[in-house]
Amino acid sequence: MKLLKRRFVVFAVLIFILIISVFYCAIGENSYIGVHDNMDLFIAQFAMLRNTGTFFSHGVSAPFLGGVSRDVLPSEASLYTVLYMIFSPFTAYIVGYILKILIAVISSVLLFADCTLDSVRSCLKEEYAGELNFAVGVGFLYGVLNLFPAFGIPFASIPLIIYLLRRVYLTERSDDPKKIRNMAKYLVLIFCYPFVSYFSYFGFFILGYLFIGIIWMWIRDKRPSIGLIAGLAVLAVGYVIFEYRLFGMMLFSDITSIRDTMVQSYVSVPEIPGLIGDVFVNGMMHAEDCHRYFVMPVCLLYLIILNVRYICKKNFKGIFTDVYNLCFLILVFNAVVYGIYFIKEVNDIFAAVVPPLKGFQFNRTVFFSPFIWCAMLFILAYRMYKSGVLKGILSYAIIAVAVVFVIITPTRYNDFRGTLYHIVKEDIAGNKLDDLNYREFYSEKLFSDIKNDIGYNEGEWGVAYGMHPAILEYNGIATLDGYLGFYPQSYKEEFRKVIAPALSKNPSSKAYFDDWGARCYLYSGTDATIVMATRSMYGVTDNNIYIDEGELKKMGCKYVFSRIDIANASEEGLVLIGEYNGHESPYNIYVYGLE
Repeated sequence: MKLLKRRFVVFAVLIFILIISVFYCAIGENSYIGVHDNMDLFIAQFAMLRNTGTFFSHGVSAPFLGGVSRDVLPSEASLYTVLYMIFSPFTAYIVGYILKILIAVISSVLLFADCTLDSVRSCLKEEYAGELNFAVGVGFLYGVLNLFPAFGIPFASIPLIIYLLRRVYLTERSDDPKKIRNMAKYLVLIFCYPFVSYFSYFGFFILGYLFIGIIWMWIRDKRPSIGLIAGLAVLAVGYVIFEYRLFGMMLFSDITSIRDTMVQSYVSVPEIPGLIGDVFVNGMMHAEDCHRYFVMPVCLLYLIILNVRYICKKNFKGIFTDVYNLCFLILVFNAVVYGIYFIKEVNDIFAAVVPPLKGFQFNRTVFFSPFIWCAMLFILAYRMYKSGVLKGILSYAIIAVAVVFVIITPTRYNDFRGTLYHIVKEDIAGNKLDDLNYREFYSEKLFSDIKNDIGYNEGEWGVAYGMHPAILEYNGIATLDGYLGFYPQSYKEEFRKVIAPALSKNPSSKAYFDDWGARCYLYSGTDATIVMATRSMYGVTDNNIYIDEGELKKMGCKYVFSRIDIANASEEGLVLIGEYNGHESPYNIYVYGLE
């Protein structure tokens, strides 16, 4: 009982993880999972790798986008990928969510305990129970943030790399006779860190931050840190080795990709401050951390109090050396970088200096801001606790309220809240909602019947109409269409011939495809979108399809799988093979062959 009282935050986190595990075991694939850039993208890609057994394959094609290289898909040397090797896609997704929380907690405990105590082991001592509770509480807050699921683990591991680099720096400057061996241990762990990270979203920026840190501390200490320089080197090598497929494409492929031709949206210079302010307050897609509702007001209030106190005491040095102020400056820096990314001249300079990174989104520095907000909240809560404010009760309350806001806020990837919402609305209140759960979205049993009935053979090409191609890909059907941000420009141009009739009738779809093109889909000639993750097809006003059937044939297409009963099928050279439904799927699937 005494242990429970002293470590109550630890036990609360373990109970939450147990509850969430039991919840998803009970609900299973009836869970409501975020679709955008998730079920329509990464989950289907991992399912393809699993279905085709190509996690480790080289020189092979993936069965979508007409046979794009397997190398454009996630590396096999990644923890998140390994989960999909071991478990079925849904189970892997849930295990990834739970691991994300655990990694965030462990990483945060390592970092925060290292910063506040004489050693990490000290947090296990009775007298430091408060420090452990706060580290676990803020780590849990960071872990439950509903960030981009496919990169939830790389998000969660950010405090881990900070901890490892900090240990290298401090060990180098210690008098420990074993410091060489200890530094080697940390450098090995830094080398392996890319296993839980991702270069394009995080690694590039971690290396950049580290480079700036090395220069800064070189100036401050009046000598270079050999340990951090070594850390920079081994981390860079680690990323190259763990993500060798990505680096092979970036550095050694002469194929022009759609990245090279994407049209970047720019804004005028007077609009930049508004853009910076918006991302500072609201974050961005894939990094919606809900900080504006509670964490930001609390942290900014403390920022003002802290610096007013320094000014009143005429301790101006404290303003520039306080780590809390440094965290705030990093937040501002991230927001400013996000804003200037939308200045054309800045992008042109970046592309000229680093040609291989043309089109690279260097404004992803903002992905580090969720952790910085959590770190600031930890500093605030810890200082209040140490100063004895209300015996630490207020400090615990601040963290608890922040966690509650994250759990109850309906963000894009808040799957737990979304599933609970549908249970209450549908199972308890009896209201039928239009959203699709995981099982309904992929409708495996229905597509298994369809494949058996039409005699589908592996590798036969199809396209989707009125639904995401990911649904076909997940179910083992090869697709000429698909969703990917990096595939050959030549294929985009080839596929464009197929959809040219639709694009000529629909200027918004034409701009969407020509200027971006990551969603290589069949488009409507009338409606803005006909692809909806809903039970109904309420947005469809035109049942005609506009395609170049000859070009589609040339690409080897055999089937068109449609959620729409195509009115002009015969005019477009399509023959209805069958209409399929059942297995508690909300879909009516019309399968057409090409004449």
